[in-house]
Amino acid sequence: MAIDFEIPPEAKAIRERVRKWVQDECRPAEQRLLDGEDYKTVLGELRAKARGQGLWCPFIPPEHGGMGLGPLANALVQMELGESYLGALSMNTQGPDDATMMTLLAHGTEYQKEKFLKPLLNGEKRICYSMTEKAAGADATGMQTRAVKDGNENYVLNGEKWFSSAASVADIALVMAKTDPDAPRHQQFSTFIVELPNPGYKIKRDIGTMAAEGPLSHVLGGGHSEIEIKDLVVPAENLLGGEGNGFNMGQHRLAYGRLRHGMHNVAMAQRALDLAVGHITQRTTFGEPLHRRQGVQWMVADCATEIYKARLMLLHIAYKAEKGLDLRQETGMAKIFLANMVHQVVDTAIQLHGALGYSTDTPLARWYTHIRSQRLVDWPDEVHRWTIGRNVIKAYQQHGTTASMCGGDLL
Repeated sequence: MAIDFEIPPEAKAIRERVRKWVQDECRPAEQRLLDGEDYKTVLGELRAKARGQGLWCPFIPPEHGGMGLGPLANALVQMELGESYLGALSMNTQGPDDATMMTLLAHGTEYQKEKFLKPLLNGEKRICYSMTEKAAGADATGMQTRAVKDGNENYVLNGEKWFSSAASVADIALVMAKTDPDAPRHQQFSTFIVELPNPGYKIKRDIGTMAAEGPLSHVLGGGHSEIEIKDLVVPAENLLGGEGNGFNMGQHRLAYGRLRHGMHNVAMAQRALDLAVGHITQRTTFGEPLHRRQGVQWMVADCATEIYKARLMLLHIAYKAEKGLDLRQETGMAKIFLANMVHQVVDTAIQLHGALGYSTDTPLARWYTHIRSQRLVDWPDEVHRWTIGRNVIKAYQQHGTTASMCGGDLL
């Protein structure tokens, strides 16, 4: 029996449609924004055209207005969309909205789906996810925001949140809070749907970061907010997934978010390498075309190798997802690798451009400051490495070999 990497024709066809969409529509729309056109007008036109062509919410089932793509086809689509910062937004598959839509679809009541999920799927509203806190950091179980039942009708929340991405453009927030401090550690937390604006959910500031910011950064949803939650009243009917299920639901949505970041990283790395090779094939130094120098060829080869490994990792994870197999170990590995891969490729592309790469005349400098966050968000590299390492040791203790935690099922 042969091992076959042939992509199903229908998945290949949708990938080609999305690739053409990004090149023909999203990239020119980027330029329109840079030329000063109104953001809402440009994005509105782009979204209307995308939806008219059936390019909308790739992983959402058709009965809810999406394309109904499985893990493999969605991965292929996302690896194209990341070539433009309008790619995911144009098809309403941007983070953090996308993973939160999945959570509402899987765990929401009929009332919640009608009131909150439907406008998200239609692209009429945006949603943010408020879990992280200063005091807890990567350990979500250390969060201190409390939710106390006020009779049978409401919960009252008090606390703070940190780095709530896209909160400044959100119409809805998912807020995780501790409902039962005496329950087992992973069952102490619940998730609440909060309509915004709300006086109990106060955005204190958008946190300044090392990422290069421009006029569009925050309207695109690129901000990270510090939130004060004070006497925030949430109706009991806005409790999502039942009491005590907040942590498990959160880990599920974060798992997808980690992969989506990685898929977009592949596309960004590919575009960075294309820019670099385009530059070196037109540049002459000391009487010799730059692309003929062996050192330069080695730099390009290293980037191509990293991108190749990244694609294979994502395709294998998509395969396991299609088969319903356990992919937690691979997801952690991929999250670390893809975050470092894109950093390496973009850094090399800057180097190959010389001073031009360091300038803001290409998108590379902006990308470089933005992608540093990839090694921190959705658990920092060190936490993933800790988990992966423990799994490798457990495998050896149980089976006398570490193979099962090192891709051994590939063999």
